[in-house]
Amino acid sequence: MTTTNHASQEQSRIMTTPAAHPLTNRQPSNPYPTSNENIRADKKRMGPPRKVDKHSPEYLLKSGFAGGLAGCAAKTVVGPLDRVKILLQTSNPTFAKYAGHWSGLPNAIRDIYAANGSRGLFKGHSATLLRIFPYAGIKFLAYEQIRSRVIKNRAQETSVRRFASGSMAGMVSVFFTYPLEVIRVRLAFETEAQSRSTLRGICKKIYNEHPPTTVHHPSNPITAVAATITEAAAPRTGFANFFRGFSPTLLGMIPYAGASFLAHDTVSDILRIPALSPWTTIPHTERTESSSSSHKPAQLRYWAELSAGGMAGFLSQTLSYPLEVIRRRMQVGGVVGDGHRLGIAEVAKRIYGTSGWRGFFVGLTIGYVKIIPMSATSFYVYERGKYHLGI
Repeated sequence: MTTTNHASQEQSRIMTTPAAHPLTNRQPSNPYPTSNENIRADKKRMGPPRKVDKHSPEYLLKSGFAGGLAGCAAKTVVGPLDRVKILLQTSNPTFAKYAGHWSGLPNAIRDIYAANGSRGLFKGHSATLLRIFPYAGIKFLAYEQIRSRVIKNRAQETSVRRFASGSMAGMVSVFFTYPLEVIRVRLAFETEAQSRSTLRGICKKIYNEHPPTTVHHPSNPITAVAATITEAAAPRTGFANFFRGFSPTLLGMIPYAGASFLAHDTVSDILRIPALSPWTTIPHTERTESSSSSHKPAQLRYWAELSAGGMAGFLSQTLSYPLEVIRRRMQVGGVVGDGHRLGIAEVAKRIYGTSGWRGFFVGLTIGYVKIIPMSATSFYVYERGKYHLGI
């Protein structure tokens, strides 16, 4: 009898635990909260979001670190492609036969691997990482700082301001890291097995290169005097050799970095529109703008972030590639041709005279194959890095 009463009481207790109690209208607590409930609980525990000071030392260090890490990850993913592209752009005699063919890329990689193994595919990669960490760190850091001054609130989010912010950030990063880029290109340009250059050796070689004296034959005596004075005053050896191709690089950063950041931010905005956001964004990662907190858009899912970064790379590469080819030719000026320094106009004239307009797009196919995964990886790692670092 006691057992029967106990079972009856247990059954009554179960039946009086509805989804909403009829008297108190209280919902029962869920013993296994969902991820969304956990997120809301964490937010409540942490309190209201604080307004991030983008000019604080903490933000500068974290954004620079996230950018440098993103650059290293991106360059490692496309290391072999990067070397083959440099060999084609600079008209290396050993690899000139691969230019202009769809099979050129796999054949070039096969030959490099057969001759030098995996080390050959990553030749110059140490210099790449040495350069790319400060370069990418400065670029992303400069973009955040310039953007915070050019775009002070969401109402000022325009394509022109985004493009200008990206262009200026790219030029700032190039100014501080260009000599490392020249070293990287020269290391990647070496193909002979006996010329296994070290970082120290290639720096010494570049520093000691003496370009031949340029002979001028102007008809105007004033032009002749000006050319002679300029030639005598301009440094002809030493540290100046590490800035070959600096002018086209600086000019190329205007369309490259500007279009890259503009395309990424624009595509990201499109992917965050209400019609797409349920599938493209991670829930509860957005922060609204208020007097105590700055605006932070919702984080994109991995495939959406990679897509935005890949589109940014495609557009920026298309716009800036001719200047990139000119820059590569100028950077290896000490080991090809007669060795004297060439200006942008003279290099462009030589390229056009030798190969026509197609010469400005040699290796572009490889450029696309390389830049899309590189840009996608870079933006993905950077955005995730900022999120996990709390900025």
